[in-house]
Amino acid sequence: MAVLDVGSNTVHLLLVDAHPGARPLPAFSHKVELRLSELMNEDGKVTSKGADRLIEFCAEAQQIAEDKGAESMLAFATSALREAENGDKVIAKVRERTGLALQVLSGDDEARLTFLAARRWYGWSSGRLLCLDIGGGSLEIATGIDEDPDVAISLPLGAGRLTRDWFTGDPPAKDEVRKLRKHVRAQVASVIGKVSRFGAPDQAVATSKTLRSLARITGAAPSADGPYVRRKVRRQDMAEQVSKLAGMATAERARLPGVSEGRAAQLLAGAIVADAAMDLFEIDELDVCPWALREGVILRRLDQMSGLGVGSDGPSGTEAATTIN
Repeated sequence: MAVLDVGSNTVHLLLVDAHPGARPLPAFSHKVELRLSELMNEDGKVTSKGADRLIEFCAEAQQIAEDKGAESMLAFATSALREAENGDKVIAKVRERTGLALQVLSGDDEARLTFLAARRWYGWSSGRLLCLDIGGGSLEIATGIDEDPDVAISLPLGAGRLTRDWFTGDPPAKDEVRKLRKHVRAQVASVIGKVSRFGAPDQAVATSKTLRSLARITGAAPSADGPYVRRKVRRQDMAEQVSKLAGMATAERARLPGVSEGRAAQLLAGAIVADAAMDLFEIDELDVCPWALREGVILRRLDQMSGLGVGSDGPSGTEAATTIN
């Protein structure tokens, strides 16, 4: 099974050996930092350059998937295309040029599918889960005791979005950092009641590249050590990192362990969001989950295949892509 994830920062093709009732095994990965959220004009429309680059990668991804023997493809997009003024036209153009049907996930669906992935990874023994995911365009929050969360929320607090909209310098001015911190905390505080009324979590979980990078710079094991090494993000570290990262230029952040050049600029905004969420939800530490949205999409599709009795020669990629949420 091939999964194509069109995010605000990265477009990622993941091929997995996937069967109902079995753990999805990654077989091949290919991604580019397209930064679709930055390829927009002042009217909030994806530029022709951005659309062309997306179409080019989608065509390349299809060819790779075919070459690797994929039997189906799930293709989805998140906040960048969801919020673009011409998102529907770009999606139609992708389909016209490549035949690929991109499904745009809502923010709530992102939160729910990411929560599903975390629940399957940690199992029922984790009790009530609270899941936080800091993407390029949005922050997803979900909590629950089952596989479907009691509440799923998406806030426009993605690390890429905040960096683009709030910072003008490199490093940003102290006043810009202070204003962003105030804005983020007000946004997170507005949903605390909706989440906390279901009770305190037994385990709090972090997903996304931003949170993995924040864990790495505070001493977590590198990705090369494998997915089963326990990694954590601690609240006391985040407050310190906000202060440290605010004084660094992007080039300095890129030299930190586990921080890619493409993600370095966004790391400060991500730390501000993590610090605010952990503080306001009173979370001392987050366990970093190796699975996130892509795995949630795969797991949901496998559940549907099992329930519908679809075999390995089941729906085509176009049909499958319309049923993942």
